Amino acid sequence: MKILRIILPPLLILLLLASCSKEQYSFTVPVEYYKLANGLKVVLSPNATAPTVTVAVYYHIGFRIEPKDRTGFAHLFEHMMFQGSQNLGKMEFIRLVQNSGGTMNGSTRFDFTNYFEILPAHKLETALWAEADRMRGLDISQENLTNQQGVVINEVKVNVLNQPYGGFPWLDMPQYANENWYNNHNFYGDMADLEAAKLEDVKQFFKTYYSPNNSVLVVTGGFESASAKNLIEKYFGSIPSAELAVKPDISEPPQEKMKRFTKVDPLAQRPALAFAYHMPERNTPEYYAMGLADQILLQGSDSKLYQKLVQEKGLTGSVDGGINLLGNMFNYDGPMLWMGYLFHDKEVSADTILQALSQVIEDFVIQPVDEETMVRARVKMRSNLYSSIDDYFGFGLADLLASFALFDDDPSRINQLEQEFLAVTPQLIQQTVREYLLSSNQTVLIIEPKAQQ
Repeated sequence: MKILRIILPPLLILLLLASCSKEQYSFTVPVEYYKLANGLKVVLSPNATAPTVTVAVYYHIGFRIEPKDRTGFAHLFEHMMFQGSQNLGKMEFIRLVQNSGGTMNGSTRFDFTNYFEILPAHKLETALWAEADRMRGLDISQENLTNQQGVVINEVKVNVLNQPYGGFPWLDMPQYANENWYNNHNFYGDMADLEAAKLEDVKQFFKTYYSPNNSVLVVTGGFESASAKNLIEKYFGSIPSAELAVKPDISEPPQEKMKRFTKVDPLAQRPALAFAYHMPERNTPEYYAMGLADQILLQGSDSKLYQKLVQEKGLTGSVDGGINLLGNMFNYDGPMLWMGYLFHDKEVSADTILQALSQVIEDFVIQPVDEETMVRARVKMRSNLYSSIDDYFGFGLADLLASFALFDDDPSRINQLEQEFLAVTPQLIQQTVREYLLSSNQTVLIIEPKAQQ
């Protein structure tokens, strides 16, 4: 049998996709949202496509609002959550999931710390029981604290201090670009702060932040809602709520002049450069416009910065970045940076790169966004969104639902995102770039290799 292949020009494909109706080329995520009497937010999204379930618990505590003089504490506590609970000994949670044919993980981000399990669907109760067990009562002992202090300190040494470009730019740039301590301290943690953590600090941190009324539980995949609700009430319903801490002011003052810094990296072999601009406020029209501007300027080999810096001028082999390098443009809640970074040869000066960057942005401000560019940006954004939803066996869906529940009290926002981007006009993109991608709103970080002796 011969298969006839018709090759359509890329622009025609984009135009066809753009002209298709929303009903044909978008989908609706099922979302059921409610709260338990103790304040726990619950999001259910059943999908019988595969016989697996994802259970995710997100606590509304991340790098930003960890206590002062306790840098790295949010991350330290992520490790503590795997040290045992009332009915599970040290590391037994991990073995329980793995022996059930599942996988699990946890992470600390700007505005949350999360834990999740992906399991065969018939193991849903197992995951709910285990998560509730450690929310109800973590095994907080001096032995566990001392052990995990050592683990985290060693992680800092391996991933940052003893690594070429360690922390560049995700950890470094916020410390240079932001003014508010909550946004610019060392998120990984200073050694002195990590070593100074006391057992009472950990107990108070758990009591304050790891409570049901400061968290959201998300269940997605192959399950029945009625059954899941009964199990959630059974295991989480009696966990007492807590008096929550007053949220600190994490707002950033407007940046009024360009910032430029140089950091010597004794382990680096080549220079590197990162640039950042403060983002529009989340969920505003300008925020969505910046999402499309990011696609046009920075994402992919068709982006304006790749074309200028790599293809035309040969200043670097690649340029990367985006909105929120620790996740995506949706799963944060507070000030954020749009950031790009690259590595280059010693013969290429930082000024040459910055001049090319400025030229791209100036041209973008002057020239209206044409229809072809708009179509391409929207298709790329839609592809990126769907990819995020499907990320890591569908965990990406749970991540977005949890984020919108935590930050907006509305996980159904996931079904409004495409319309938000469709509402962005070329004029709004141009206006947003003109307002936010100013030299006075720019921070530049240059990494210089240590001079060879």
